[in-house]
Amino acid sequence: QVQLVESGGGLVQAGGSLRLSCAASGRTFSGYVMGWFRQAPGKEREFVAAIHWSGSYTYYTDSVKGRFTISRDNVKNTVLQMNSLKPEDTAVYYCAAGNVLTDTAREYKYWGQGTQVTVSS
Repeated sequence: QVQLVESGGGLVQAGGSLRLSCAASGRTFSGYVMGWFRQAPGKEREFVAAIHWSGSYTYYTDSVKGRFTISRDNVKNTVLQMNSLKPEDTAVYYCAAGNVLTDTAREYKYWGQGTQVTVSS
């Protein structure tokens, strides 16, 4: 009963910015933790950021701290603002919903289809 749809990916030069959105639907959705993960070709899915259902606590992987910001635009939309992008940020970005604020992908129950982010040199 929960569906997630990412949008906002694209091609950007190093140093640029992108804003990813995750639109959610489903009953009792406001109670979920929301996370962002990314997966580059040949690599495992990597945690990026997560936000508590209340919006009062956020968690980032070290490589994006100070550059990316996760927020709740409204109860059904989660945003990942990405600034100062680097080529190594290139990946498919996925949003996910779960019950625990964690960096472990297995803990997230619902997943979107992903949106491609490509950062050129």
